[in-house]
Amino acid sequence: MRLRRLLAALLISALPFAAVAQDAASLLADRVSVSGDSLLIAEGGVEVRYRGQVLRAARITYDRAADALAIEGPITLTDANGNILQAEAAQLTADLRDGVMRAARMVLNRQMQIAAQQLYRAGGRYTQLTDTVASSCTICATDPTPLWEIRARRVLHDQQERQLYFEGAQLRFGGVPVFYVPQLRMPDPSLDRAAGFLPPDLRTTSALGSGLKTPYFLPLGESRDLTITPYLTTKGGRTVETRYRQAFRSGMLQFGASASRDEILPGELRGRLTAEGDFALPQDFRLTFSAEAVSDPAYLLDYGLSDDDRLYSRAEISRTRRNEYISGRLVNVHSIRDTGGQLESNATLPTIIGDFTWHRRFSGGPLGGEAGFRFQHHAHYRSASLDYDTDVDGDDIADGRDLARTSVRLDWRRNWIFGPGMLAAALGELTADVYSIREDASFGGTTTRLQGAGAVELRWPWSGATADGAAHVVEPVAQIVFTSTGDGDVPNEDSTLVEFDEGNLFSLGRFSGSDEREEGTRVNLGLAWTRYAPSGWSLATAVGRIYRLEDAGQFSTASGLSGQNSDWLATTQLIVPGGLTLTNRMLIDTGMELTKAEFRMDLARERYGLSTSYVWLQADAAEDRTTDTQELYLDGRYGLTENWTGKVSARYDFEADRATRAGIGMQFRNECLLVDLSLSRRFTSSTSVDPTTDFGLSVDLLGFGGSAKAGPARQCRG
Repeated sequence: MRLRRLLAALLISALPFAAVAQDAASLLADRVSVSGDSLLIAEGGVEVRYRGQVLRAARITYDRAADALAIEGPITLTDANGNILQAEAAQLTADLRDGVMRAARMVLNRQMQIAAQQLYRAGGRYTQLTDTVASSCTICATDPTPLWEIRARRVLHDQQERQLYFEGAQLRFGGVPVFYVPQLRMPDPSLDRAAGFLPPDLRTTSALGSGLKTPYFLPLGESRDLTITPYLTTKGGRTVETRYRQAFRSGMLQFGASASRDEILPGELRGRLTAEGDFALPQDFRLTFSAEAVSDPAYLLDYGLSDDDRLYSRAEISRTRRNEYISGRLVNVHSIRDTGGQLESNATLPTIIGDFTWHRRFSGGPLGGEAGFRFQHHAHYRSASLDYDTDVDGDDIADGRDLARTSVRLDWRRNWIFGPGMLAAALGELTADVYSIREDASFGGTTTRLQGAGAVELRWPWSGATADGAAHVVEPVAQIVFTSTGDGDVPNEDSTLVEFDEGNLFSLGRFSGSDEREEGTRVNLGLAWTRYAPSGWSLATAVGRIYRLEDAGQFSTASGLSGQNSDWLATTQLIVPGGLTLTNRMLIDTGMELTKAEFRMDLARERYGLSTSYVWLQADAAEDRTTDTQELYLDGRYGLTENWTGKVSARYDFEADRATRAGIGMQFRNECLLVDLSLSRRFTSSTSVDPTTDFGLSVDLLGFGGSAKAGPARQCRG
């Protein structure tokens, strides 16, 4: 058989058929015969390749005089883009560009199928189909009705523009007509960007009523596009959302705007503005920026845009290399937070913040080890003045404090290994600060400060195995820290939130910022144990505590660091093969009472998943937490079937004894359809927002371009 195909190919190469056009065509067949001077017949497993097109058929007759092909099927014609035409019989020109195919079917991008009584090809660009049925759903012989289909009198496919034009289109679900449109244009599956409507989104809220978002996408060239989304609701809401995007050789930018009128705030124009960008600059620098503004504090929540209650607008130029980090940024903060029935004052917040950081790592030189140098400048501005407010005694409160700080820090660390696997280390840092403070009667003026800290550390990891094949690692750690703080009392602006966890148990300082430095001589002790089972699961636990020579009174009780000795820090983590991770962290005081507790579980399986966390925090006025916090959060999914997935989310406040948020959802996804259904309720209220219920529905017909991922395909039986 192979020899016969080879002989047929050699015969064809010597015939005029090989020069149908400028490029040569190749033909393979089981049998080839020539009749007269102009008729060539190929039969049995016929394959023709020409200009990226592949034609397979049972029999082909080539008429040289007419320069045409008569083809008998089953016929399959694949073009250079991977689109497939199938038919029972066809009459085509020799270059396969024009002609008629009967009982035809077109498959675009191996996804969208269009069946027709007849198919016409013209100019190698246009394909016209008559009496068509289009769908990307799997069709079974035992149940030939697809989940959805578009029936039309005529469909025109523009291969160059990658567009489908329907005439007399009728959308059917399960064979039932639900929508008719005289003219319809859709992108073919291979097109990522085309002007037209995107999948609509139905949203119903208790405040706005029911409404339909119908985004319209408009490309403005190869690198720009605009999306316009009108949104009308049954309770008088009228909204227009816009999004503009542009790509450059070095980056991208995006602008967004929305304008609304509704009955929540009658007579007022409400809206939101956003901007963001990301650009590569010379010398490996990068520019990023983002900005956001809203008309009123409740707009984001009313329209389901965001839960943010402080808006940050920022611009930053940065560069990150192996041994160097440079960053300069400018930040604007605008609060829309409700605090006890009234909005937080922006006059007393640092609304304008500027930072510059240069951090460099290098060899420790004659000392060995590794060293670092950091230069940092920080400044922030408040619009309030010195006498903005007074306390109960009539004294001025520093609500309008403006501050600038310049800092230089040197740090160093060196490790040694000795004896039976013991690891010793020496480390230290020296920091010099210059503060300039205005609008503050207590701290106003210029203040300098010099601070240093050093430590020696000893670790002795032990490892071994038990009879069951498990590996155990035990590591005791001891660290002695010495600090020296110079004169210079400054206000604490950036170190009010303090965390005590396994990440900073052996740190030279535990304040989150630069204004406060941990003082005093102390000993940090810790013990960690990890078990690695042969089956793949692992269990890690650690316990630690800090012992001080004396209490400097720097920390609040809820931080777990107050007193001469800190609370006990205890952590546990269990990792089980198959996607289960359990993490627990606790702070326990000397009386064995909990100070803080956090538990988190993450379970990720192919069919189901669950993320849940529980947190308990003591009230702490130093952290603006006037009452205890005890909350439970969960977010889960479960595959009810291969195509249906259920979702649930909730957040419960045990101190208030009520849910703050709850939501359920259902998603259906197969090879041709994506449906998202959601219902959520926000129970909290404030002076600017009321509790609301949201209902959302979106339907996406897969196969007409877009980026939505297809799900499991329908399985035919019988």
